[in-house]
Amino acid sequence: MATSSVASTSAGTLDVPSLVSQLMTVERQPIDTLNTKVASYQTKISDFGAVSSLVSSFQTAVQSLNTSLQANSVTSSDSSVASATASSSAAAGTYSLNVTTLAQAQSLAAAGQASATSAMSTGASTVTFTVGTTSTDVAIAAGATLLDIRTAINAANIGVTATVVNDGSGTPYRLSLTSNNQGTSNAISSITVKAGGDAAINNLLAYNPTANSPSPAPTVPMAQTVAAANAVFTVNGIQMTKSSNTVSDAIQGVTLTLTNNSTATLTVAHDTAAVGTAASGFVSAYNALYSQLKSFASYGTSTTTASALAGDGTVRLMMDQLRGIMGTPATPASGGTLTTLSQIGIGFQTDGSLKLDSTKLNNSLANNFSDVTNLFSSATGFGTRLDAWSTSTTQVGGLIDIHTSGLNTSIKRYNDQISQLEVRMTALQKQYTTTYTDLNTMLNSMNSTSNYLTQAFASTTK
Repeated sequence: MATSSVASTSAGTLDVPSLVSQLMTVERQPIDTLNTKVASYQTKISDFGAVSSLVSSFQTAVQSLNTSLQANSVTSSDSSVASATASSSAAAGTYSLNVTTLAQAQSLAAAGQASATSAMSTGASTVTFTVGTTSTDVAIAAGATLLDIRTAINAANIGVTATVVNDGSGTPYRLSLTSNNQGTSNAISSITVKAGGDAAINNLLAYNPTANSPSPAPTVPMAQTVAAANAVFTVNGIQMTKSSNTVSDAIQGVTLTLTNNSTATLTVAHDTAAVGTAASGFVSAYNALYSQLKSFASYGTSTTTASALAGDGTVRLMMDQLRGIMGTPATPASGGTLTTLSQIGIGFQTDGSLKLDSTKLNNSLANNFSDVTNLFSSATGFGTRLDAWSTSTTQVGGLIDIHTSGLNTSIKRYNDQISQLEVRMTALQKQYTTTYTDLNTMLNSMNSTSNYLTQAFASTTK
């Protein structure tokens, strides 16, 4: 056990609390050492968490670049006629579009009523709505108001939406039904009140396309106010009819949104702007990751503090693996020539970071898009290999997980040792307190004896 200076009072007895505190400071040095190790390992785990987050961000950037290389864009010569989007399966080219009819949803309106909140009938009714080829029964309760009928129809989800509108006339409240989908195949075929139903409900809702056309006067039951229609258009001179203005099966990989009756030219091409943006994100994410790895691997200088991960083998391994992937050429496409990132404007700088030459990248995309795609997305492409590396690094059982699990195991072992030592410290402190308290008692007794003897000798001398 290490020694310590003895604390004492002016009377010569010991200052037990101070003395025990000094002794326990010395005794706790092994615990302090273990706590320092635990704190160091916890810092390492935190640092690896930051690295893992950067690897995940880098992987997202890699995947975004791979995705953008598969993307196509569509431009319309007249966006008021049609707009469009394209998937990776779309074929680059120019398409002539001529829209002659837009699809529209059917609307029906009932005769006007003086009130929307007064009871329409005295008896219950069952009304059959046929929308397209599907028939659905809707129950209308006795005493239902126009608003109640609207609610019942909407609750039945029959493919139409019911509303109550006010046309400003003497009997302004009119029930309106509109098909939820465009096209003639989604029109309301008929509305029939079943036998036994209330006559007022029949007079309000009954609809027969033959009997109700053309639109009758407001006192007649349901009338068609907007006829259902299909979209009619041509693509490169080929006529097409669709039930909706949103068409995804006219041109492979292209979704059209028709908005006006006229002509337009659609141009499908590779989305080079998206590739440029993704390439810039890829470079930034790589630089953020590599810069952090370099910082964590640093031993520090006379003016800087070494990282908790300085010299850590896992950090060095990650850096070596990244450099290995970036430095290994991809297999060129059949007839292609691109094997390295520097050939398309993504090159290394002296500090190990990447720099993007946008002009060189755009030239490569314009002149050899498929070869650029192969450089990233093929089996040996940089995007494929970097994506796989990111997964193997961050997944459960991966490089970072294995290392941090080892650190957590060490922390648990050290904390167990600390707990055991704390038990010993408690007992030792109690022992020291008892020993030096007893010693104090003995010293006090000796002081009393000494004082007595001194006084007795003094008396004898006199």
